Amino acid sequence: MRYVLIASAMLCALFASFARGGTTRVDENPFPPSYVPSGDVMFRQFCASCHGLDAHGGGPTAVALKTPPPDLTTLAKRHGGKFPSDYVESVLRFGPGVTAHGTSDMPTWGPIFQYFDKSNEQAVKQRIKNLSNYLASLQER
Repeated sequence: MRYVLIASAMLCALFASFARGGTTRVDENPFPPSYVPSGDVMFRQFCASCHGLDAHGGGPTAVALKTPPPDLTTLAKRHGGKFPSDYVESVLRFGPGVTAHGTSDMPTWGPIFQYFDKSNEQAVKQRIKNLSNYLASLQER
């Protein structure tokens, strides 16, 4: 009897919903419009498949690339001991270019972030900054 009452109550609620004009709209994006993920989150989401979770270049898809992804923990070492923020941000935004990265295997994240952020330039800049700062934190000492 209890289950019949529960089922009846659920059907009544469903019919009441339709009578009001349909189902309740669920917001597809649980984050506020100004939300920008941390560098760590974005690295795991966009970079780790090629560069590896440890950023040493051994991600699971690295074997499919023409040129192995570089070890991102040695960026500072390869640039005179100083992390090359401007260079990293440029590669993230505009792509690696032929001489900078060896091949065009690496995606150009700027337009992808533009799409994610609905052309909100501040959000795109913050994404790139967060990712660059995260990479700076991974540098070998």
